[in-house]
Amino acid sequence: MTPTAKAERPPDEAPLVARAAAGDSRAFAELVRRHQGYLRKLLGRVCRGDQARADDLAQDAFVRAWRALPGFRGEARFRTWLTRLAYSSLAAERPGLPALDEAPPELGMHSDFAPGADWRLDLERAMAELPEAQRHALLLTYGSDLSHSEAAQVLGWPLGTLKTQVLRAKARLRAQLQAWERPP
Repeated sequence: MTPTAKAERPPDEAPLVARAAAGDSRAFAELVRRHQGYLRKLLGRVCRGDQARADDLAQDAFVRAWRALPGFRGEARFRTWLTRLAYSSLAAERPGLPALDEAPPELGMHSDFAPGADWRLDLERAMAELPEAQRHALLLTYGSDLSHSEAAQVLGWPLGTLKTQVLRAKARLRAQLQAWERPP
Protein backbone atom coordinates (compact mmCIF):
# COMPACT_ATOMS: atom_id res chain seq x y z
CA MET A 1 0.00 0.00 0.00
CA THR A 2 1.29 3.45 -0.80
CA PRO A 3 1.47 5.95 2.05
CA THR A 4 -1.06 8.24 0.40
CA ALA A 5 -3.64 5.53 -0.25
CA LYS A 6 -6.45 5.42 2.28
CA ALA A 7 -6.38 2.07 4.01
CA GLU A 8 -9.86 0.67 4.28
CA ARG A 9 -11.20 -0.64 7.56
CA PRO A 10 -11.92 -4.36 7.37
CA PRO A 11 -15.70 -4.73 6.91
CA ASP A 12 -16.14 -6.71 10.11
CA GLU A 13 -13.84 -4.63 12.31
CA ALA A 14 -16.35 -1.93 13.34
CA PRO A 15 -18.76 -4.44 14.93
CA LEU A 16 -15.79 -6.21 16.52
CA VAL A 17 -14.56 -2.93 18.02
CA ALA A 18 -18.08 -2.14 19.24
CA ARG A 19 -18.38 -5.55 20.93
CA ALA A 20 -14.94 -5.13 22.53
CA ALA A 21 -15.89 -1.63 23.73
CA ALA A 22 -18.96 -3.16 25.38
CA GLY A 23 -16.68 -5.49 27.35
CA ASP A 24 -16.58 -8.58 25.10
CA SER A 25 -13.13 -10.02 25.87
CA ARG A 26 -13.32 -12.47 22.94
CA ALA A 27 -13.85 -9.59 20.51
CA PHE A 28 -10.90 -7.78 22.05
CA ALA A 29 -8.79 -10.93 21.82
CA GLU A 30 -9.58 -11.04 18.10
CA LEU A 31 -8.50 -7.40 17.73
CA VAL A 32 -5.26 -8.23 19.52
CA ARG A 33 -4.73 -11.21 17.22
CA ARG A 34 -5.30 -9.05 14.14
CA HIS A 35 -3.06 -6.19 15.18
CA GLN A 36 -0.33 -7.59 17.43
CA GLY A 37 1.97 -8.68 14.60
CA TYR A 38 1.78 -5.26 12.98
CA LEU A 39 2.34 -3.40 16.24
CA ARG A 40 5.21 -5.61 17.44
CA LYS A 41 6.98 -5.34 14.08
CA LEU A 42 6.56 -1.56 13.93
CA LEU A 43 7.71 -1.07 17.51
CA GLY A 44 10.63 -3.44 16.95
CA ARG A 45 11.84 -1.14 14.21
CA VAL A 46 11.13 1.97 16.27
CA CYS A 47 13.11 0.44 19.15
CA ARG A 48 15.97 -0.42 16.76
CA GLY A 49 15.67 -4.16 17.18
CA ASP A 50 15.11 -4.24 20.95
CA GLN A 51 12.24 -6.70 20.65
CA ALA A 52 11.78 -7.07 24.42
CA ARG A 53 11.18 -3.32 24.73
CA ALA A 54 8.93 -3.40 21.66
CA ASP A 55 6.89 -6.23 23.16
CA ASP A 56 6.54 -4.32 26.44
CA LEU A 57 5.33 -1.24 24.57
CA ALA A 58 2.89 -3.31 22.50
CA GLN A 59 1.53 -5.00 25.61
CA ASP A 60 1.14 -1.63 27.31
CA ALA A 61 -0.70 -0.29 24.25
CA PHE A 62 -3.13 -3.21 24.29
CA VAL A 63 -3.76 -2.84 28.03
CA ARG A 64 -4.38 0.88 27.53
CA ALA A 65 -6.64 0.10 24.57
CA TRP A 66 -8.73 -2.34 26.62
CA ARG A 67 -9.18 0.25 29.35
CA ALA A 68 -9.90 3.15 26.98
CA LEU A 69 -11.97 1.27 24.41
CA PRO A 70 -15.35 2.27 25.88
CA GLY A 71 -14.43 5.87 25.05
CA PHE A 72 -13.17 5.10 21.53
CA ARG A 73 -15.29 7.21 19.17
CA GLY A 74 -14.23 5.52 15.95
CA GLU A 75 -13.06 8.75 14.33
CA ALA A 76 -9.83 6.97 13.36
CA ARG A 77 -9.22 3.38 12.40
CA PHE A 78 -8.63 1.10 15.39
CA ARG A 79 -5.08 0.45 14.11
CA THR A 80 -4.32 4.18 13.99
CA TRP A 81 -5.70 4.68 17.49
CA LEU A 82 -3.72 1.69 18.79
CA THR A 83 -0.53 2.99 17.18
CA ARG A 84 -1.11 6.36 18.83
CA LEU A 85 -1.47 4.62 22.21
CA ALA A 86 1.83 2.81 21.61
CA TYR A 87 3.57 6.06 20.66
CA SER A 88 2.16 7.71 23.78
CA SER A 89 3.80 4.98 25.89
CA LEU A 90 7.04 5.47 23.97
CA ALA A 91 6.90 9.24 24.48
CA ALA A 92 6.35 8.75 28.22
CA GLU A 93 9.73 6.98 28.38
CA ARG A 94 11.71 9.83 26.85
CA PRO A 95 11.36 13.39 25.59
CA GLY A 96 8.96 13.89 22.71
CA LEU A 97 9.87 13.89 19.07
CA PRO A 98 11.04 17.27 17.87
CA ALA A 99 8.60 19.50 16.02
CA LEU A 100 10.45 20.60 12.89
CA ASP A 101 9.38 23.32 10.54
CA GLU A 102 12.33 23.92 8.22
CA ALA A 103 11.85 23.91 4.45
CA PRO A 104 12.46 20.57 2.74
CA PRO A 105 15.73 20.18 0.82
CA GLU A 106 15.83 20.02 -2.95
CA LEU A 107 15.40 16.46 -4.13
CA GLY A 108 17.14 14.89 -7.10
CA MET A 109 15.41 12.84 -9.76
CA HIS A 110 17.19 9.57 -8.93
CA SER A 111 15.05 7.34 -6.70
CA ASP A 112 16.72 3.92 -6.75
CA PHE A 113 17.88 2.41 -3.49
CA ALA A 114 21.17 0.58 -3.16
CA PRO A 115 21.30 -2.22 -5.72
CA GLY A 116 22.34 -5.80 -5.04
CA ALA A 117 21.52 -8.57 -2.64
CA ASP A 118 22.50 -6.55 0.43
CA TRP A 119 20.00 -3.75 -0.14
CA ARG A 120 17.95 -4.60 2.95
CA LEU A 121 21.00 -4.48 5.20
CA ASP A 122 22.09 -1.24 3.60
CA LEU A 123 18.62 0.21 4.05
CA GLU A 124 18.43 -0.82 7.73
CA ARG A 125 21.87 0.69 8.36
CA ALA A 126 20.88 3.92 6.58
CA MET A 127 17.57 4.07 8.48
CA ALA A 128 19.48 3.78 11.77
CA GLU A 129 21.49 6.87 10.82
CA LEU A 130 18.43 9.04 10.15
CA PRO A 131 17.42 11.64 12.70
CA GLU A 132 14.70 10.23 14.92
CA ALA A 133 11.89 12.40 13.53
CA GLN A 134 12.67 11.34 9.96
CA ARG A 135 12.95 7.68 10.91
CA HIS A 136 9.57 7.73 12.65
CA ALA A 137 7.95 9.50 9.70
CA LEU A 138 9.23 6.84 7.29
CA LEU A 139 8.40 3.91 9.54
CA LEU A 140 4.82 5.03 9.95
CA THR A 141 4.18 5.92 6.30
CA TYR A 142 6.13 3.14 4.57
CA GLY A 143 6.71 0.59 7.33
CA SER A 144 3.06 0.30 8.35
CA ASP A 145 -0.25 0.72 6.60
CA LEU A 146 -0.89 4.25 7.84
CA SER A 147 -1.66 7.11 5.48
CA HIS A 148 0.24 10.38 5.78
CA SER A 149 -2.60 11.97 7.75
CA GLU A 150 -2.86 8.94 10.08
CA ALA A 151 0.92 8.99 10.67
CA ALA A 152 0.76 12.72 11.42
CA GLN A 153 -2.04 12.04 13.89
CA VAL A 154 0.01 9.31 15.61
CA LEU A 155 3.02 11.61 15.93
CA GLY A 156 0.97 14.65 16.90
CA TRP A 157 2.39 16.66 13.99
CA PRO A 158 0.69 18.81 11.37
CA LEU A 159 0.32 16.97 8.06
CA GLY A 160 2.79 19.31 6.33
CA THR A 161 5.47 18.57 8.93
CA LEU A 162 5.03 14.83 8.43
CA LYS A 163 5.31 15.18 4.65
CA THR A 164 8.40 17.35 5.02
CA GLN A 165 10.06 14.78 7.28
CA VAL A 166 9.25 11.98 4.81
CA LEU A 167 10.80 13.97 1.95
CA ARG A 168 13.90 14.76 4.00
CA ALA A 169 14.29 11.16 5.07
CA LYS A 170 13.97 9.88 1.52
CA ALA A 171 16.55 12.40 0.30
CA ARG A 172 18.96 11.49 3.09
CA LEU A 173 18.50 7.76 2.50
CA ARG A 174 19.05 8.23 -1.21
CA ALA A 175 22.28 10.13 -0.58
CA GLN A 176 23.55 7.61 1.99
CA LEU A 177 22.74 4.59 -0.15
CA GLN A 178 24.28 6.10 -3.28
CA ALA A 179 27.46 6.85 -1.32
CA TRP A 180 27.64 3.19 -0.29
CA GLU A 181 27.28 1.85 -3.81
CA ARG A 182 30.33 0.04 -5.12
CA PRO A 183 31.81 1.38 -8.32
CA PRO A 184 31.14 -0.90 -11.34
